Amino acid sequence: MKKTALRASALVLFVAMAAGCATTGLDDIKATADRAAADAAAAASAAEAARASADRAAQAASAAQSTADQALSAATAAQACCEANRESMDRMFKKTMSK
Repeated sequence: MKKTALRASALVLFVAMAAGCATTGLDDIKATADRAAADAAAAASAAEAARASADRAAQAASAAQSTADQALSAATAAQACCEANRESMDRMFKKTMSK
């Protein structure tokens, strides 16, 4: 009877220790999974911030291109005006010289 009780106690102790180790292993796995989920959320947040920054940069580039296009248009108009003035002066000079 003592031997049976001793064996039963040893078996219960073994099962309890095995269950405790399994629980610890599961806790470690759960902690690892939680850390991985937190890391993934942080990466998603960083990616979203990068996308927003890229969108702002694209808008700034678009505004800069618009400003450059306006400057080119103004420069073209100024060049045309300059050439028209030069032609007018040439005509006046030629007219003065022909008199």
